[in-house]
Amino acid sequence: MTTTLTHDPARPTPDGGPRNGRAPRQTGPRLRGTAWLVWRQHRAAFWTLIALTLVGVVVMVLLRGQMMDYVNTQDASSHNSTGLPPGFEKYTDRLFSFGSYLGYVPVLAGVLLGAPLIAGDLESGTAKLVTSQSVSRLRWLTMKLAMPAALLALSTAVLGAVFDWWWSPVKGRAETLVWTSFFNVTGVTPVAYALLTFTVGAAVGMVLRRTLVSMVVTLGVVVAIDVVWDRFRLDLGHVVTVSTDKGVGPGAPRPKLPAQAEQLGQGTYFATSSGGRLDWTTCLDAPDNEKAHTACLESKHVVGWSIDYLPVSQMHTMQWLGAGIMLAVAAAVVAFVVVRGRKRLL
Repeated sequence: MTTTLTHDPARPTPDGGPRNGRAPRQTGPRLRGTAWLVWRQHRAAFWTLIALTLVGVVVMVLLRGQMMDYVNTQDASSHNSTGLPPGFEKYTDRLFSFGSYLGYVPVLAGVLLGAPLIAGDLESGTAKLVTSQSVSRLRWLTMKLAMPAALLALSTAVLGAVFDWWWSPVKGRAETLVWTSFFNVTGVTPVAYALLTFTVGAAVGMVLRRTLVSMVVTLGVVVAIDVVWDRFRLDLGHVVTVSTDKGVGPGAPRPKLPAQAEQLGQGTYFATSSGGRLDWTTCLDAPDNEKAHTACLESKHVVGWSIDYLPVSQMHTMQWLGAGIMLAVAAAVVAFVVVRGRKRLL
């Protein structure tokens, strides 16, 4: 009996190569396993985040170009590069408006990306299906958190860097463009802030297990975090005090602050000879007479003015310190999600 061998061009040769000399074409996504599943589940949110980042970068580049054209033209005509040219309010408003838009990124990261991340799978039963396969709960949770977090960190870092590049040429040229106004949207702060709210949203979703409820609760938690952060963020810096001892009369000089310094407290205080300070409302209840008011201040040993401020040189240190605190809290939240997910996920 004779066996006829047929030639199959798709059959590989003994050395593993194709018989026709051409490598087989790769089909399907490059991601595999859990990574592919996470991308497939949340690809709409991921592509939306990428698109919004690209749009934001393009808009900021265009607006910066328009701003610099105006500034350079006005500076060349007036030969003055120390202050902002007249009519610059339009460009200042654009900076503040876009900065406020970027301030909503942590809210969106927590509510729209973090809260539905795990809650959606628990609500639909996907989590039970996935973890019943060969994929462990730890691996699934790790990928669920790592992929969105990496994309979110990259997007916020790019947006913050481009905004800082837009703001830098006019930094310090106007009192309205103070560094504390853009503290949350430049440097490492927006990255850490977005990661914190994202992890908080994921934790809330794991506990509540319902997407819509988790989004509402996450919104409330993120707003509370924002209130606390705005209250204490300036406390991360080292307060500097400048005082005078030339009196407080009409001709007495007041302390001069360095460029771009952020004044703190209620304003200017009275400085006493003993080194103490009194509120500026001191002796306001004295009779409406300059001599009586002066005598009242002299009786309290007032010798000059005193002002507290934060120099702009502390901005980056404060941002790194605040980012460290946020990332530490985010890491604790991630640990909670992982531990709870391994024990009580389903």
